[in-house]
Amino acid sequence: MKYWRETIAVTQRILIELLRRRRSLIFWSIFPISVLILGGFILAERAKLPINSAFEYTAPSTLVGAALFFSCLGGSVATVVAEREQQTLKRLFLSPLSGISYFLGIFLAHSCIGLGQTLLVYTVAAFWGATFKGSIFLGLMIIFMSIAAYVGLGFILGTQLARRIEDVNALVAAFGVPLLILGGAFLPSSLFPKNLINIAKYNPIYHMNEAFVGVSTQGKVIGEIAPHFWFLVVFSIVMMIGGWLSYRRMLIVERRL
Repeated sequence: MKYWRETIAVTQRILIELLRRRRSLIFWSIFPISVLILGGFILAERAKLPINSAFEYTAPSTLVGAALFFSCLGGSVATVVAEREQQTLKRLFLSPLSGISYFLGIFLAHSCIGLGQTLLVYTVAAFWGATFKGSIFLGLMIIFMSIAAYVGLGFILGTQLARRIEDVNALVAAFGVPLLILGGAFLPSSLFPKNLINIAKYNPIYHMNEAFVGVSTQGKVIGEIAPHFWFLVVFSIVMMIGGWLSYRRMLIVERRL
């Protein structure tokens, strides 16, 4: 119960701070909506698809490939760097708050943001007649694993490579934009040449996208997306462990300063 109360307290603090600033939440809302609408209309025109089918295909790619990437990965990197710059970690050492509660609190806060973006994206897509055809439970599993992978990677990048707030945008852009394009976030992977598909198989965003698109648009079950699903399971676990170890190493360094 102690860890649970502390985790909820950290989550509330982060969400309240975001609500006070508002700008990040507004941008994290505008970005997926604009990508969804542009992608839906472009796909409908170029692929000669009905508008509802185009939005059904675009919605999952927009969510896991674009929206969650910038809010959960970019957001967690920014949170870690900002907490270090504002000396929040120094105050953490003087409080009874445990390190694991702080780590889980950041994860839970970004999970709330991710769920909010999920509702937003599919509400807008439903306006044009899109529906979610597969298992909602399986879809939520993929979303939570994607969030875990992004947050864990965000801790690794935020603790190891980013030192100032100014580093965040450059870091996310350098690592993220090529991976997003190669993962099928902006262009369907069916348009990729064979050599790019072979490279994309090593890109976790590609597996997130393929798994979620299969469940959302084609109603596939876990057996039909098994390679993508199990890749994502392993990757999310590795990223969470790596993020936790990077966070612990950062705490040791901060204590020495």
